[in-house]
Amino acid sequence: MADEYKPMGISMTNLTIGYGGLLIAWGIAVSLLSGSNSITSFIPSIMGVPLLISGLMTSFQPQKKKLWMHIAVSFGLLCALGGTRFFMVMSDGINYASSSMLMLLVTGSIYTYLCVQSFIHTRKNATE
Repeated sequence: MADEYKPMGISMTNLTIGYGGLLIAWGIAVSLLSGSNSITSFIPSIMGVPLLISGLMTSFQPQKKKLWMHIAVSFGLLCALGGTRFFMVMSDGINYASSSMLMLLVTGSIYTYLCVQSFIHTRKNATE
């Protein structure tokens, strides 16, 4: 698509793949560094898998881009909403768990914002 929305010069498809990969790596790294045996330390990774899959499916099925990107933004919003738990635990100080929550809040919010901007851009260009 010639007039595709590209924040920072990166297509939303590639941004979604990268964000999913980042979340997967973050969850694994935090779990290993903290020595945690809890499944909750893998929540960023768990959220990253559907994002990565959605991004890859958008690449493989460009005719279904709208569907896959709506799935992706849903998980981005879940990341942001899940990260709001940071405000409940921030008085305990920054540790591995709270840093993961803060990371999910910030990156999920930014990703969701960029997706909404992409949807608006696409809608405006479709009517012209």
